[in-house]
Amino acid sequence: MKLIIAVIQPEELPAIKEELLKRNIYKFTVTNARGQGKEIPVQEVYRGISHEITLLKKVRLEIAVNDEFVEPTVDAITTVAKKDGDKGRGKIFVVPIEECIRIRTGETGKEAIG
Repeated sequence: MKLIIAVIQPEELPAIKEELLKRNIYKFTVTNARGQGKEIPVQEVYRGISHEITLLKKVRLEIAVNDEFVEPTVDAITTVAKKDGDKGRGKIFVVPIEECIRIRTGETGKEAIG
């Protein structure tokens, strides 16, 4: 079992969601995030005052999968989000899951992830 955490550009989310569904990956969590990578800070003007925005809007996508779904999940995300020569496309982290418990039924392990 693995937890896949992807930090991506917000505009990529609808296409990534569609690609995940095509590969029978239905269960995931999405949260808004702010972060800083190698992108150049953005200058914005608010009420006539220029501000440097260093923390840019991102989306954090978390997907718990059984081992056989790790590669299709990573492929789905990279297929959509990868654009050659374009900085700030995001990151994917694959982390082992020690245990998973489905609260409703008490199932554990591989069956609990679904």
